[in-house]
Amino acid sequence: MTARPTLFVLTGPTASGKTARALDWAERHGAEIVSCDSLLFYRGMDIGTAKPTREELARVPHHLINVVEPSERYDVQRYVVAARAAVDDIVRRGRRVLVVGGSGFYLRSFFAPMADGIEVDPALRAELETRLAAEGLASLVAELCALNPAGLGNLDVQNPRRVVRALERCRASGRTLVELATAFAAMPSAFADFAVTLTRLDCAPAVLEERIVARVRAMLTAGLVEEVRRLDAVGLRENESAARAIGYREVLDLLAGKKPLAALEGEIVRNTRALVKKQRTWFRTQLPAHRIVDAAEPGELFGVV
Repeated sequence: MTARPTLFVLTGPTASGKTARALDWAERHGAEIVSCDSLLFYRGMDIGTAKPTREELARVPHHLINVVEPSERYDVQRYVVAARAAVDDIVRRGRRVLVVGGSGFYLRSFFAPMADGIEVDPALRAELETRLAAEGLASLVAELCALNPAGLGNLDVQNPRRVVRALERCRASGRTLVELATAFAAMPSAFADFAVTLTRLDCAPAVLEERIVARVRAMLTAGLVEEVRRLDAVGLRENESAARAIGYREVLDLLAGKKPLAALEGEIVRNTRALVKKQRTWFRTQLPAHRIVDAAEPGELFGVV
């Protein structure tokens, strides 16, 4: 039996030094990098995302960076299709694949299914959205409960978007949430035919705090405010996911006169710190078995290759 090709995946919290370590490993092991960062997709969002520089991008071939305009929405379904195509191309050319990023939802696509395959008629979605506006959330929750006598599990019934999505899937499939969840869990991931080797970079809280502060200051010095001003002029606010990203949302508030310049650095640092806390929790509870490497220590990321 032919051995499955290996996907090497490097993750870790924001500011842990993934870019530098990834470039070093990729150069030494003949790899190309597939980005798994939910903001590096967007052209022009460079400073606030700590996107690899032009020189860094030239050192190692990168994939799924600068693929859409900041005003365009990009979701995990599109990502999985593009990532699979990039991975297949890299492997076909005899190169190794190094996936790099800290966006948990996108990272999950390499070891778990991401789409249930249920096709929802746009007319059904429009009907539910109209009912939500006219009758309120409680009406949809009541119908959802009627269709799910065994309960709604951990569904957040205060979240309109999640309630609408749950209800449309129940109605489109004729199945309960429990049945849908069971079937979804049994599905293979889009990369089930690969062996996934996962490493998480991390470092001491005090060290990471220093890195966060230095990173934010460097972004502001490099011209983050002007970058956001330019992006705002070409439709950044049209894409909520991009506009709400840390660094960008704070500057947008500044440009709108909602926040003073003197408070900008501190607010971005605090919000980055909160993001890192969420990332660490997600990594600890959601990642499959993986290796943990101290970002401050030299050494191989994946052991024997």
